[in-house]
Amino acid sequence: MFRNILVALDGSDVSRRSLVEAVDQAGIWNAKLQAVYITSTALLNSLSTDPTFRVDNTFEMERILQKEGEEVLESAKKYCAEKGVAIITHMKYGDPGIEIISLAEQEKCDVIVVASHDKSDLDRLLLGSVSSFVVTHNKVMTLVVRG
Repeated sequence: MFRNILVALDGSDVSRRSLVEAVDQAGIWNAKLQAVYITSTALLNSLSTDPTFRVDNTFEMERILQKEGEEVLESAKKYCAEKGVAIITHMKYGDPGIEIISLAEQEKCDVIVVASHDKSDLDRLLLGSVSSFVVTHNKVMTLVVRG
């Protein structure tokens, strides 16, 4: 039985499917539902040093990514309202895997729903995988929605 569900969203199609699954589970268990969007600070740092990147400064990029996150979370709120499920949203900055686990612990969630983007083994080795990190390092159940 789930009492408090955290779903991680990034705006991708598989992330939207994760939201659908989290909403379904919240409805089944009459659970509290929370969603988080995380802006990766590693992405911001790497873009700010890329000479081909055209945004004038890191602040502008942060603003763009924050706006994207707000849109993703607003879309999640609308979907949940249509389904009659209340949702609490969070916007975080940092390492996505660490932030997801930290928020789940802080909010005492008993399940985390994450998307898996079906990276190749080489991509996973070189780039890492948020879903793999969460599955490996968190203390609660993880539901992985595959892309």
